[in-house]
Amino acid sequence: MPKTSAGGLVYATDSGRMCPTCRQPLAACACVCAARQAASRPRGDGVVRVGRESKGRGGKTVTVVRDAALNASELATLGKSLKNACGSGGTVKDGVIEVQGDHCQRVIDYLTKAGFTVKRVGG
Repeated sequence: MPKTSAGGLVYATDSGRMCPTCRQPLAACACVCAARQAASRPRGDGVVRVGRESKGRGGKTVTVVRDAALNASELATLGKSLKNACGSGGTVKDGVIEVQGDHCQRVIDYLTKAGFTVKRVGG
């Protein structure tokens, strides 16, 4: 049974996330709802934060890039180019780029050359 919130369908297994306004799948949503605008609107303060994490990943280290003020397609393109520059795998999900391995300095250098303001976070 699909989960509901305030009486409306929010997720269906066959079509994924649903628009809260028109109750259509987000891919087919024709309305201009706040949720869809918020998902496409870049956010951030102009500083891209790069750090290294291993928590919750079975001890595997990943380099994490957060707060890039890019939309989803630009973020995916940047993620692909970062993975190629590092010679490593990774993913882009929820506005965060994860590159497998400890490549913080290489990622910082790449982003700086690309014109981003970069800040190293964490240890």
